[in-house]
Amino acid sequence: MSNKKFLFGICVVLALVIAFFLGPRYEVVPLTPEQAAHVISEEESVATPSASAEATAPEDTDSERIPDREQSTQLEQATEVPGEETDNGQQEKEALPSEAPAPSAPMEQPASGSPEETSNPEATSKPSLQPSATVKPAATPKPTTAPRPSEESKDRYLTDPIPSGKPKPVEWQDVTIDKDKELTITLSVTAKTILNNMKLFNEKKLEVLPEDGVIYPSQKVTFYEGESVFDVLLREMKRNKIHMEFVMTPIYNSNYVEGINNIYEFDCGELSGWMYKVNEWFPNYGASRYVLKDGDVVDWVYTCDLGRDIGGGFVASGGEK
Repeated sequence: MSNKKFLFGICVVLALVIAFFLGPRYEVVPLTPEQAAHVISEEESVATPSASAEATAPEDTDSERIPDREQSTQLEQATEVPGEETDNGQQEKEALPSEAPAPSAPMEQPASGSPEETSNPEATSKPSLQPSATVKPAATPKPTTAPRPSEESKDRYLTDPIPSGKPKPVEWQDVTIDKDKELTITLSVTAKTILNNMKLFNEKKLEVLPEDGVIYPSQKVTFYEGESVFDVLLREMKRNKIHMEFVMTPIYNSNYVEGINNIYEFDCGELSGWMYKVNEWFPNYGASRYVLKDGDVVDWVYTCDLGRDIGGGFVASGGEK
């Protein structure tokens, strides 16, 4: 009987020993300063979000803050022994990082209601590369210059105003010649003014210059209604086999007589050439635009001084045209 009790006691002791070594231990284990600093650094790394996460997703701070609190609570529970806290355990509990103040930056940040309320650097307005549109001032109208009387009255061929009572120019392309109506005029061609300016005359042309300066003596000739001064001169020079050269000048809409009887412009100085007059008037437009009338007196005269030596003065459009 005593043996049975002894064996039973041994079994109880063994059970207690096994329970002592295998059972849960609720002792408060103190942490060294190095372990406490390591735990604090881990909590800061978990609790502190990155700057980019705060800028792009501010609403995640609340979700990250909650696990931090849960972790600290679990840490407190793991270090506490229910019902067996001593004064030393209480002091060690106060030294745990769970009681330490958390970093102020993430805890003080208020919870954001929506992403739009946070300051997003990308949301700031960027300076526009396009220049702002400026209102140009209205262009001030330039003062209009009133044309001079001479310019206002000029026609498309730059003809100066026609003296009162004188015939106006007629465009040769608008005239119809009626060869059934024969009329007469008086025609002459002279170069007498050269005789008074022999020092200016081309010596090579002395043989073509008549002694009296008359190339075509004044005489009556027949013309047809609608013909111009130029038409009659050309026909009579051909009929009498007298040399004549001319050129058409579109700007004046008239033929320009360059030479008669081989006496050309500039043969008696740089101001010399052929001019014409009708009834003692030097027209200020070309000979192709002057339509003849019955009984007109036409004289072709050579000048050595732009008409001043023959009473014609200066004709702007060239009276010989």
